[in-house]
Amino acid sequence: MEEYSKYVGLDVHKDSISVAFTGMDRGDPVSYGKVANTQAAIAKLVKRFTKHGEDVGFCYEAGSCGYEIHRQITLLRCDCMVVAPSLIPQRPGDHVKTDRRDAKTLARLFRSGDLTSVWVPGDEQEAVRDLVRYRSDMKNNEKHAKQQLSALALRHGHVFQGKTTWSQAHFRWLENLKFPVPVQQIVLQESIDSVIDLSRRVASLTSEMEKVLATWIFTPVVEGLMAMRGVSMITAMTIVSELGDITRFDNPQQLMGFLGLVPSEYSSGCRQRRGGITKAGNKHVRRALIESAWSYRFPARKTAIIQRRAAKTSVAVQAIAWNAQKRLCGRYQHYIRKGKLRTQACTAVAREMAGFIWAIACEVMSKMDISAACKSRCA
Repeated sequence: MEEYSKYVGLDVHKDSISVAFTGMDRGDPVSYGKVANTQAAIAKLVKRFTKHGEDVGFCYEAGSCGYEIHRQITLLRCDCMVVAPSLIPQRPGDHVKTDRRDAKTLARLFRSGDLTSVWVPGDEQEAVRDLVRYRSDMKNNEKHAKQQLSALALRHGHVFQGKTTWSQAHFRWLENLKFPVPVQQIVLQESIDSVIDLSRRVASLTSEMEKVLATWIFTPVVEGLMAMRGVSMITAMTIVSELGDITRFDNPQQLMGFLGLVPSEYSSGCRQRRGGITKAGNKHVRRALIESAWSYRFPARKTAIIQRRAAKTSVAVQAIAWNAQKRLCGRYQHYIRKGKLRTQACTAVAREMAGFIWAIACEVMSKMDISAACKSRCA
């Protein structure tokens, strides 16, 4: 860990920032006070701490205010750490929490090296991540709107007898439904319009993702992951947009732990107790991997779709993807024969799937010219 002449802790809120600092000695941190959460106030704060040419380090917790403070302080040529809130050490007997005490705690732990930083995405990376997350939100809204519309029809005894729901035939059937009260007819039409509008939004956002993929720096990694079974463009972009440079994890076990796919454990003395997965870390990637893991229920084979996607990748990536398919399909059947639930088996397959994703990312990025900014490491 780099040493600084001053360690500054920032407890960031929407309108204000509580500031505390400490020197290299072991003295208690000193409260600086509060400043406004504006660019001008932050620039003035940094200038005051660095006016004598001192080497100053700043830190604050990751939260709803994003990474703009980190980017501003970095542009002012000072180091700034964005801290993982869930990994901040807590004193069991400390039951008083204020902004000033939180800032002092950050400064003290920053000096002692007990804070864990999070990976800070670049502007382009964060933009792609926002696009992927917004499409996911719209997809969830679409699903909810379809459930409401189906429930409305079912409550009044209307059941679709066709083969496929949400097809043109299904929408024609919905539009021809008749209700006894006029206001219910309005509710029906508004519900249909809501589903159609949300479907158009999802399709438009998917098209935007395809356009972004044509020029994104991580496009080769996305295409490499798409060589795996169960990993479409949406899933691959979700993984890469959330994780960025996957090679920042030194080994696949780190990636599995970061995604919360490893078993929890509470062991003491002679007693060993293991529970379900920790569910720590990035929930978006964890959900995408578990959904993809369901495709490994069936025997391993190279379908036409998988071969078309794999044709864009190197021979080495194709070999990793095929080995992954053989391994994971076998592991699923192994867990089922042992009496595991299907959900448990898919979760275990998703954990091993993360290891193959790490291997493909390392293989692809070893042949890419990635800037030093994309090669940032986890603390």
